[in-house]
Formats: sequence, structure tokens, C-alpha cells
Amino acid sequence: MKLLFTLLTLISFSFISFGQDAKAQSILDKLSTKMKDQKSFYIEFSANIKNSSIGTNESETGKGWVKSNKYYASFGDNTIISNGLKTWTIVKEEKSVYESDADEDDEESINPRKLMTIWENGFKNKYSKEITLKGEAVHVIYLYPKNARSVDYHTIILYISKAKNELKKVVMKTKDGTTMTYSLTRYTPNATVADSKFVFDSKKYPGYNLIKD
Repeated sequence: MKLLFTLLTLISFSFISFGQDAKAQSILDKLSTKMKDQKSFYIEFSANIKNSSIGTNESETGKGWVKSNKYYASFGDNTIISNGLKTWTIVKEEKSVYESDADEDDEESINPRKLMTIWENGFKNKYSKEITLKGEAVHVIYLYPKNARSVDYHTIILYISKAKNELKKVVMKTKDGTTMTYSLTRYTPNATVADSKFVFDSKKYPGYNLIKD
């Protein structure tokens, strides 16, 4: 569980310009436009991390709220809160809260907002095929980091609903043989969420050690 949470929050990105696959880019552009038209959204997802060589096979569920540049995510016993200026990663197992600048965190982490726009920066893309996923036609698009030496993964695979134009699944393959799979089980656009959701309240975490980057 701790390994899964760490990998969810610590994958970095790079930003160099490359050419793109025309069909893949067209699908991703339409999805980006749809996401930008929404003021907020709520997601529920299941996640699995597997690495046969070290005997890892962990699964967990999570949920997240996003509003503009703010987000709140719970993943197992852990929580990430960002108000757009600061981000707090709350790790229950350690009874620790890690505080960082939101700009720095956004460049170096995967959070609900980044997960739902992961294709927009730092990748080459390639359309693979159309398949049926749980009875629904989906596009399969591969992403490859433009600066492969600076990241720990080599491939990200997106599964996008053909009819609904929604992200359904993300698979990440790392250089050490780990495969992380995130399956979207619920997606609610323009979800009603109060700004107080994105405010970190230390009183709710008595006894936790606050660590500032």
C-alpha cells in the first residue's frame, strides 16, 4: 500500500517539443477541450501495482475532487490536499504530513487533476487500435516520455471511450518492470464541491508530524 501511494504521487514529467501522431492527437485534443469546459469533476478509481520479479501485487481504491487548480484525493488511508498554492500529502501509516509548493508538486506528481490531463505535456503519442473494454468501444493510445532519461517509466497507455470521449483506464509501465493500472469506475463532471474541501486543517490530524519541503 505504501509503495502504491508513493508511486502514485512521485512520478515526474519533462517538457520538450516533439511531433505527434495525428489520429491520437486529434482524440486527445477533443478530450482536453472537454475537460477544460468543466468547472469541476469527481472521480472514483481502482488501482493496482504489479511487479512479478519482486512479488508485488497490491490493489487499492481511491477518489478525488478537482476544482480549477485545486484538488483533494483520498487513496486508501492516505490523502492529498491542494489549494492551488500549497499541497499537503497526508500519510496515515507514518502519521506525517508533507507540505510542498503546489507548482513544484504539480510538475513532479500525479494527482487527480494531472491524471485526467496526463497526455497534455511531456509526451510523444501514438494511436494503437480500437478495442472493447467492459462492453464499450475504446481508443488505445500510447504515450512515451520525451525525455526518457529523466523519468522512471517508459510507457503510458490510455484507454478512451469512443462514444463518451472519456478517459477509462491508464496503464503505466516503469523501467524496473512494474505495471501500475488505474481504472476509472466513476466520473462526474461539474460536481458540486465547496472550496473548504481543499483547505488543510491540522486540527483534523492531531499528533501528525508536519514536514515542509
